[in-house]
Amino acid sequence: MELTSKRRAELKAKAHELDPVAHIGKFGLTPESLTHIDKALTDHQLIKVKFLGFKETRKELSEEIAGATSSALVDVIGNVAIFYRENAETSE
Repeated sequence: MELTSKRRAELKAKAHELDPVAHIGKFGLTPESLTHIDKALTDHQLIKVKFLGFKETRKELSEEIAGATSSALVDVIGNVAIFYRENAETSE
């Protein structure tokens, strides 16, 4: 999913007030964490994921999450990644 710069800016503004729904810690990216992130995207469309561990590889892990969940990586700001996946039933 490719986002325009305008849409990306809109999503970043909306995500500003969101709390992270998942944390990637000492166990890294597990199948359980991917399942949780996928469900959160289905429920909310726009989510944040915080990296407590693996901070040096957060961009690579973020791209992996986006690919595994068929979502768009909106941005990585500090240790937080923002993901978006449009839900056909509740599209904005």
